[in-house]
Parts: sequence; structure tokens; C-alpha cells
Amino acid sequence: MLDRVRIWTLREAGHTLEEIAATVGVGKRSVQRILKEPPIASPESAPTPESRRIGRPSQVEALRADAERILEAEPLLPTVEVLSRLRSLGYTGGKSAVYELVRVVRPKPGPGPEVRFEGVPGEFSQHDFGSVNVTYADGSGEKIHFFASRLKYSRWTHVVVVPDEKVEPLIRALLKAFESFGGVPLRAVFDNPKTIVIGRTNGVIEWNATFVHVPVDYGFGVELCWPRRANQKGSVENLVGWVKGSC
Repeated sequence: MLDRVRIWTLREAGHTLEEIAATVGVGKRSVQRILKEPPIASPESAPTPESRRIGRPSQVEALRADAERILEAEPLLPTVEVLSRLRSLGYTGGKSAVYELVRVVRPKPGPGPEVRFEGVPGEFSQHDFGSVNVTYADGSGEKIHFFASRLKYSRWTHVVVVPDEKVEPLIRALLKAFESFGGVPLRAVFDNPKTIVIGRTNGVIEWNATFVHVPVDYGFGVELCWPRRANQKGSVENLVGWVKGSC
């Protein structure tokens, strides 16, 4: 359902079918099929496995993580060689599925000098927890947790103190940030905490069951940094550092 919300919101924002397929990590035909479905208005109206005619999972999808690992190490590796390596890992399906997967996950070469990516107004926001140890005048101290949010284009910031870094404070702080923004962005960018992602199995994300209802209900996409690549949301990382330095 979360991928469906991402597809609908990207389409409403004017993205092409090809751009949506590349962003979400699915095929163009899947995007076309999902856009013909009625939008999810409530959990009761959500598509069921039977209504979507889900069959056996794709063989190549189970090897997505292996393909990403191979191409991260050798970005220019020919697709036919990627296919050969996946076959050595047990893949027995056709080559077309592998070629489509490689097209999606292969790292894109940089166009030249790195430039700051700002997006467009309301396109995406970045969010992260932070904490700081404070010492009071009487010598006592404690650790203060906070949740920082930044709307990327305008640099609008919102920081709120939270009792801890569990899923309920995250959701409450996120909604307060949206209220501060004056609306819900197209996408929200996070790290990979357990409050959002339980784990990954063969490249498939297992979402936190409590958190996942929020983007579905409020209609925004969730983008995750690559594991151990927090610098992909450097704008809010800088905000967290500034808050720490100000305390």
C-alpha cells in the first residue's frame, strides 16, 4: 500500500510513468496497473491479494539486494555479466527480468560537478532524531531527545523535544512538523530506524506496522537513505548538529 501511495502522489505531482517506475523500483506496467486502481481512502478499501491477483513472488526480486551489491562494487559491469553472477546464486528465470532490474538499480553516473539538489517547493522534507546531554546549574544533568525536521526547498525548520525515540513520539512530532510546514510534502526522507523499518529480506522492506499507516493515511511517500548513508539527508543532519551545538 505504501508503494501505491508513492506512485499516486508522484503521478499527481506530474512525474512520467518512467520516472515513477525508477523512483519506486517497479516496472512501468506495474505503475500503469496501479494507477488504474481506485485510490486507498481507508484500510477497508485497500486492495487485497485476491483483488490484485498476486501470484508467486518474482525470482529476480528476491535477488535485488545481490544485484545492488554487485553493481555498487562494479557500477559499469555489463548486464550480461550481472545475469551470469545472479545465475551462480541460483537464479533460474529469464534474462529480461534481470535486464529490467539492472536498469533500475544500476548507480547513475554523475553528470559532472556536484551541485546542491533543492527540489521544488513542497517536494520533500527530511527528518531525524537527535539527543544532547545537558548540565543544569545545580550540577545535575540529563539526556534530552528531540526530533528535527526541515523542508528542503525553503529550509523551513521545526524542532520539538520528545520523551524518547520510539514510534509514537516520532509520529506525533512528524505531524507537528507538517502542521508547521503548512501542509504535507510529496516525500519525507528518513534513516532506517526500527521505528520505521523493521528490516529487509532479500531487498524487500518490512515496514514498522504502526508507522506505515501514517503515509498511507496522509498521502505522502517515504524515502529511505541507503543503510549507513545518513549523509543522503545532509540538510537535516546539519540541523541536528546545530541544535546540539546550541545547547
